Amino acid sequence: MSKPSGRLAIADTSYSAGLHDFRVMRFGFLLVDNFSLLALGAAVDPLRIANMVVGRHVYDYKIIVAKGDEVRSSDGVRLLPDATLLDAGAFDAVFVVGPNPIPRKGIGGILDWLRMQARKGVAMGGLDTGSYFLARAGLLNGYRCTIHWEDRDVLVEQFPKVTVSNRLYEVDRDRFTCSGGIAPLDMMIHLLGLAPGSADLSARVLELLVADRRSHEQRQRTSLRQYVGAEHAKLEEALQLMESNVEEPLTLAEVASFIRVSQRQLERWFQERVHKTPAQVYLQIRLLRARQLLFRTSRPLEEICTRTGFTSITHFATRYKAQFQISPIADRKRYQSAL
Repeated sequence: MSKPSGRLAIADTSYSAGLHDFRVMRFGFLLVDNFSLLALGAAVDPLRIANMVVGRHVYDYKIIVAKGDEVRSSDGVRLLPDATLLDAGAFDAVFVVGPNPIPRKGIGGILDWLRMQARKGVAMGGLDTGSYFLARAGLLNGYRCTIHWEDRDVLVEQFPKVTVSNRLYEVDRDRFTCSGGIAPLDMMIHLLGLAPGSADLSARVLELLVADRRSHEQRQRTSLRQYVGAEHAKLEEALQLMESNVEEPLTLAEVASFIRVSQRQLERWFQERVHKTPAQVYLQIRLLRARQLLFRTSRPLEEICTRTGFTSITHFATRYKAQFQISPIADRKRYQSAL
């Protein structure tokens, strides 16, 4: 099997070739315990339907686990794998389907296997939190990638040689990464359409999936903007400013000045659409970011306070408990005990 060069040609054909001339592509999906079942389905189903459209088994895919006879998804569904790392075989591309939360220990064997695949010239991908495993293996250094927005801070902090975006998916040479949810579907549709002559195939797959095409330029919508700002450009701009300035919060006057409206007009928009003052919304954004840091990182409470714009742990704890009806420390313990 030939090695991919630069960018993986998902369907190796020419402009004059028909769908029946596509060569077989072999994909491996490495499932880490507690993997996202939704992410796996969103990635595999486009391949299954593409085979149906072509009329033969062009896209071959195999479920791989580190070891054992079964693997469990994050929602408790158990799958029987096709192979383990020891007998997985050869692939054109390997995708790590990541778990939630991300394990920090006991993944050395997975990392070694990923490095071995990369040395063979296999294209590498990450679904949901799968990007973390590629980064830990040193396979994203110098590449652009993305990950589920909840884990973006972890990737940025731990891997400074990696460029981390907030897009739905990233295709950078022979590295394919995407965020969680159904974003793997968007990435697979993109990959299916890369090769010359395959645009009709990706369009037909989308049609059969009853789905709309989303560009890789589209960003993950991670917050209140999704719910209250989508139909109001200025309000969305104000919310984006707040989300981008959590560590050093802006004053309301500064937010209004940046988006070129009066402070009174901004307050009126928030009351009409959010039924809260801008200050209340800004505080909620900061507390949600603090909760994300509590759950996803091991940072001490003092650092989390600083990173979310609080100068006093007492003030932070009071506000946090008022928002979530539990103290920050107790909330972190509850989350960790549920893993």
